[in-house]
Amino acid sequence: MLLSRRQRWRRWRRSRPFWGGLFAILAGAWICVLPLAPLKIMLQQGVAGIPSVLLGIVMVVLGLTAWFSPPQRGLAGVLTTLIATAALVLSNLGGFLIGTLLGILGGGLMFAWQPCAARRSGGGTGAGTGAEPDPDPVPASTPGPVPAPAPASASVPRSVPAPVAPRSAPLPPTPHPDPQGAQP
Repeated sequence: MLLSRRQRWRRWRRSRPFWGGLFAILAGAWICVLPLAPLKIMLQQGVAGIPSVLLGIVMVVLGLTAWFSPPQRGLAGVLTTLIATAALVLSNLGGFLIGTLLGILGGGLMFAWQPCAARRSGGGTGAGTGAEPDPDPVPASTPGPVPAPAPASASVPRSVPAPVAPRSAPLPPTPHPDPQGAQP
């Protein structure tokens, strides 16, 4: 069955930290574009505009890394957050705070994103939640008394560890070699 473009786009978007990467790309573009003003203003800025352009490019690359290599999302998220914080000092207050806030948000979303768990085909209770289903479920709408559990002799024998007796006195210290050669 061929999927429509919208379904393929949705599947691709959900299989990676899309929103974190998008915010990182937007933050990098915002930080990078601000110093790329007209040439007259750029010349007045001097070498102070170079870190802004470099930090912006690196943030765009980290956002693309999160999109096209989802297993690297943790590293990309941490680095995006660190670079966005560094841009606050190195680049016009991080793009007048907008770039820094977008970068921190994007880095956090990239780091926190988890791939979807594989859905079970059984469709029973607890599927996909990680919880074990109750072995003897009792419906809530059962009229009358709840049946008593089966006696222990009728169930499958289980291995139960023997109880451990509590210690009454602490054990004596074990001798160990003293690295300095002193005797006790």
